[in-house]
Amino acid sequence: MNPSKPAVDPSAAPSGSVRFAQRISVEQVEEGRELAPKFCADGLIPAITTDADTGEVLMLGYMTPEALKRTIETGEAHYWSRSRQCLWHKGATSGFVQKVIELRIDDDQDALWMRVRIEGGASCHVGYRSCFYRVVPLGTEAEAGTDLRYAEDAKTFDPQAVYGDAPNPTRL
Repeated sequence: MNPSKPAVDPSAAPSGSVRFAQRISVEQVEEGRELAPKFCADGLIPAITTDADTGEVLMLGYMTPEALKRTIETGEAHYWSRSRQCLWHKGATSGFVQKVIELRIDDDQDALWMRVRIEGGASCHVGYRSCFYRVVPLGTEAEAGTDLRYAEDAKTFDPQAVYGDAPNPTRL
């Protein structure tokens, strides 16, 4: 079994009240009213998460059919943790729960966008508000070998105080 692949059939509709439509035609997927998400070969669909009030990008995560179903049913963000290989309710450990204000799916239904409000105000396990807390140099700055620049000047919380001895999800 592929270690990054969730043990779930991506074409299977999750149990419960949420059902995904079978993808029948391009017109149905692009212009129809049925939710017919396309999960990749690994059973995942990317989900971009932004702050509902400011539009700031908070994170990029991945969902399995079960994670998407739970997100729809509960109104709270659930993801598939590729590093931990398990379903992940965002904020279950930290308390920084993402309350979904709006969930959108793109034109060919293979990517999600969630607008959320966060209890506690942070999304990044490193302690910053956004997982996108560094800026990559472009153009002449890149040519000059300029280092990454921090877009956030301070952490929102202390990861050690919140997570204690929990293993860091970042993998090398």
